[in-house]
Amino acid sequence: MRVEFDPEAMGRTPFYKLLTSVVVPRPIAWVSTISQRSVANLAPHSFFTVACVSPPVVQFTSVGRKDSLRNIEETRQFVVNLAPEHLFEQINATGTDFPPGVSEFDAVGIAREPSRAVKPPRVAASPVALECELHSTVTLGDSTVVFGRVVQAAVSEAAMVEGHPDVRRLRPLARLGKDEWGTIGEVLEISRIRYTDWPGVNQG
Repeated sequence: MRVEFDPEAMGRTPFYKLLTSVVVPRPIAWVSTISQRSVANLAPHSFFTVACVSPPVVQFTSVGRKDSLRNIEETRQFVVNLAPEHLFEQINATGTDFPPGVSEFDAVGIAREPSRAVKPPRVAASPVALECELHSTVTLGDSTVVFGRVVQAAVSEAAMVEGHPDVRRLRPLARLGKDEWGTIGEVLEISRIRYTDWPGVNQG
C-alpha cells in the first residue's frame, strides 16, 4: 500500500514540504553575491547540482525572488561555497530574511576572502569555492533556476588527498525535510561495471 498525494488538491506549501522530505539528501549551494551598492549577501540554497560538464556549469534554484537572485541579475556573478559541517549554525543563520541592505557576512560574523575571478567574496572557512559568471536563468512558476559558468574553482589543500578533493575531509552538509539536515555518514565505494565486462557478454 502507498499513500497517494495530488499536488493540485494539496496546494503549494504542503506539497513543497512533501517534495523536500523525499528528494533527499540535497546538497547546499552557499551562494555569495554582491549588490550594485557593494553589499555582500550570503544565503543557502538547497536546490543545487551540476548542470553541464563542458563548459562547466552549476545550477541552483531561487524559490521566490531573493537577494541572491536580484544581485546576480544585476552583477551577473556569484560564488558557490561548499557548506561544511563545522559551520552548520552559521549556514542556517544566513537563511534568515535579513533586509537587502544587511550583509549576512557581517550580521552572522562570517569571515570573507577575495575571489580571484569575480567580485563577490568567498567564505574564508569554506573548503571549496566555485566562482561563477551568470550563464542564464529560467523562470518556472514561483522559482528561478540560475545557471552559472564556473570560471574559477578553489579547494582547500587540507581537503585534498592525492590531488583530488576527498568527501571525508570536505564534510559537506545536506538538507533533508522539515528542519532536518544531514551529514555524509558512511561512505560506500563501488566501481561501475562496463558492458564488455558484464557476466555473459563476449562469451562463446
